[in-house]
Amino acid sequence: MADINPIDLQKALKGAEYPTDRKHLAEVAKENGADNALVDKLSSAGTDRFDGPNDVQKAIFNE
Repeated sequence: MADINPIDLQKALKGAEYPTDRKHLAEVAKENGADNALVDKLSSAGTDRFDGPNDVQKAIFNE
């Protein structure tokens, strides 16, 4: 995957429970078959705590 897009992110985070941290989100993404680039982006997100999907979107796409 060259570019991460919001749809891929939503698919990767299916079933994630919030609030959560980036480690948990990366694990959920791996379990959902996300591309390594997306998993890496989640793992290195500038925020550690996410209260919902909107927080994740902001951290991933506003960097």
